[in-house]
Amino acid sequence: MVDVAFKIAARDGAARTGSLATAHGAVATPAFMPVGTAASVKAMTPEAVSDTGAEIVLANTYHLMLRPGAERLARLGGLHDFMHWPGPILTDSGGFQVWSMAELRRLDEDGVTFKSHIDGAEVRLTPERSVEVQHLLDADITMAFDECTPYPATERQAADSMRLSMAWAARCRQAFVQRPGYGLFGIVQGGVFPELRAESAARLVEVGFDGYAIGGLAVGEDQATTLAMLEATVPHLPDGAPHYLMGVGRPEDIVGAVRRGIDMFDCVMPTRSGRTGQLFSRRATLNIRNARHADDGRPVDEGCRCPLCRHYSRAYLHHLFKAKEMLGPMLATWHNLSHYQDLMADLRGAIGEGRLDAFAEQFAATQAVGDIEPL
Repeated sequence: MVDVAFKIAARDGAARTGSLATAHGAVATPAFMPVGTAASVKAMTPEAVSDTGAEIVLANTYHLMLRPGAERLARLGGLHDFMHWPGPILTDSGGFQVWSMAELRRLDEDGVTFKSHIDGAEVRLTPERSVEVQHLLDADITMAFDECTPYPATERQAADSMRLSMAWAARCRQAFVQRPGYGLFGIVQGGVFPELRAESAARLVEVGFDGYAIGGLAVGEDQATTLAMLEATVPHLPDGAPHYLMGVGRPEDIVGAVRRGIDMFDCVMPTRSGRTGQLFSRRATLNIRNARHADDGRPVDEGCRCPLCRHYSRAYLHHLFKAKEMLGPMLATWHNLSHYQDLMADLRGAIGEGRLDAFAEQFAATQAVGDIEPL
């Protein structure tokens, strides 16, 4: 039984464009998911997130089970009503926190015991509990609970970590409640070892999932290694299922991953960068705090449709950040998310027209030129 429907409309090499249908709507792919860890995309209203072109957002199981609590969210009608986001939601299972909060957790074969970062209370998270929490949240896409393998790791460490995650994935499959429009994605692990990645993919395919994520990357390795792991992994995944690269990334990383068959992405980079004054554009990445922007009357990106670029200058945004006005991070975040969604739309168009290689070459060349100083 396939609980979410994925249809491929066009191909260009390994890249695909298509649509993922869920209980709360369809998502055009390749897709970028803004990160709303605690049921909020930072500095944005849900309406603003939608205006950027985003059709799906990501929220986090671990954080929401601690506050406000999964059972409370269920009583309040689920995450869609709670955060006023009517579209699809994917929930990270909490596995990333197994890696990122190593000093606050105790790992065993059955699951993980955390010390809450909020009040220090002990919290137990198992594959079954992770799936249950995501069900209570009413996530359209539930992620299997896994251990994000540390980097660097020896081959033995990566193998042990991966095999634990595969055992947990099978338990998640058993615990997941199948219903129309809802799906469960497995997560490939294996560090930077192609043989382990292939083994992990094979074990997930044997269990059977609605989609397949590639985890344990973008945790410190260089771009060449990331892309090499995609090349070693994607051919082992079912062609007719969505492929999701977790936690990536920079625009150039996304372009490279799409060319290697990835359909879905998430990353905090556009929102986090926006809050600190780093803005992405078609020409370059700008630090709006730099003094050279103080007298610059141009928009951040002349071709951008976001409110910042339509109505405000670089000089004004520079002033907002210097004055510590909250409007600055809000406008910068809106711009960055719009830039990412425009990139995804451009990639979908290029794949549909069979010109992805030319698009990627032009993208790299334009980025290499850099920003143009005012005359």
